[in-house]
Amino acid sequence: MEENGPKLLGASYKDPISSFGLFHKFAVENQEVYWKIVLKELSIKFLQEPMSILDASDKSKKGGTWFPGAVLNIAECCLLPRPSQNRTDESTAIVWRDEGFDDDPVNRMSLKELRTQVMTVANALDTMFQKGDRIAIDMPMTCNAVIIYLAIILGGFVVVSIADSFAPQEIGTRMRVAKAKAIFTQDFIIRGGKKFPLYSCVMKGTSCKAIVIPATGDFLGVTLRNGDMSWKDFLSRAAGRSSMYSPVYQPADALINILFSSGTTGEPKAIPWTQLCPIRCGADTWANLDVRPKDISCLPTNLGWVMGPIQLFACFLNGATLALYHGSPLGRGFCKFVQDAHVSALGSVPSLVKLWKAGNHTKGLDWTKIRNGGSRKHFMSITSSSKGATIL
Repeated sequence: MEENGPKLLGASYKDPISSFGLFHKFAVENQEVYWKIVLKELSIKFLQEPMSILDASDKSKKGGTWFPGAVLNIAECCLLPRPSQNRTDESTAIVWRDEGFDDDPVNRMSLKELRTQVMTVANALDTMFQKGDRIAIDMPMTCNAVIIYLAIILGGFVVVSIADSFAPQEIGTRMRVAKAKAIFTQDFIIRGGKKFPLYSCVMKGTSCKAIVIPATGDFLGVTLRNGDMSWKDFLSRAAGRSSMYSPVYQPADALINILFSSGTTGEPKAIPWTQLCPIRCGADTWANLDVRPKDISCLPTNLGWVMGPIQLFACFLNGATLALYHGSPLGRGFCKFVQDAHVSALGSVPSLVKLWKAGNHTKGLDWTKIRNGGSRKHFMSITSSSKGATIL
């Protein structure tokens, strides 16, 4: 509003608050102008530029066609340096910490390191699957999960999102509906110092090939069934291939991700995401949540639910750093990670906020780096002083 309001609204502009309605009206009535600003802010790279922002000439298409003629790879947009956002190869793309190592320094991955690992996984995928194949992810939102997610899209495949809390039958239903060819998972989930089986649930839910990642260390804690593959063996398939990778460019409306409704009112419904959806994620979080370059954004979630991909694209398209805690977000360990990672944008859900408050988990912690905090249906009011952070 402060940057664009005066030049777009002219003398009508007063200030961001009183002029909000006018700015919103302008954005709706001047799609070409508004969305060109958004695309520039998000540094979206097109192999082929769109002919227009919105083509509403075909009345049979409800809502019209957005970015007609555009060709891109949205994962590539997430992995490239962006001078307009002061984001270089050496900028930090992800910060994370494993549960149980709460006094260790926060781990960091540069944009270049992230891109290299994504290309390695994409190269390995090419040795096993055909372009357009649907490949599921059923694991916590770890660094590896994010790398796999981006690699699937970079390589022209389609992600099938499955939450790591689902029972075998729920996993099987989603694999069947999406026509998935394989699934990435972990041997266990680590939460609150306890190990919960995940691979065994996947085995009971689907006969599709599983690629299994160890929750900790380099070695699996389970015996694989015939046809399944360890993460180490999967990555070895990229050996001898070029360290570079040519993204698969597709139209803006190409399918990249199949998400699902919760299934509480019947069989879960498939929700297709095209390359337009990440752009909308980046745009909404830029305009409405004020996610900025150099922000460090943390939201405990999962790639099996819509907030997982939203959080991923909100960070990478806006030039922010993604903060991940590999473990339970319920206790003080997570709250300390927020402090140590210098999180500036914190998202949550009401039940988590209630637990943090009831357990006094933020006592003595410095949360002064947080600029904004949001919880579903609520905003968190956070104060921080020498006595620690307080959630009001």
